[in-house]
Amino acid sequence: MRLSFGLIMTVGALLTAAPSHAQTFDPRYPICMHVYSGANGGGGEWYDCSFTSLPQCQATASGRSAGCDLNPYYATNMPQPRPRHRRGG
Repeated sequence: MRLSFGLIMTVGALLTAAPSHAQTFDPRYPICMHVYSGANGGGGEWYDCSFTSLPQCQATASGRSAGCDLNPYYATNMPQPRPRHRRGG
């Protein structure tokens, strides 16, 4: 009886867990606008990664509770792989 109760509780906890979100950052654009919608704005925070330049993002964020950042998943922001040196032989 205890085993079935524990199993039911475990399955119930797994099914009620919050769903995972897809990747927030679009890797095709270098700039993201982080929009802060507090308790009065509802919906929480979100990112809009559709900007090609920082001034473009800042113009859109002007007058809003938002800020602009570099997209950490944009290809040029990724660290370059370390070169591998071969030993001659």
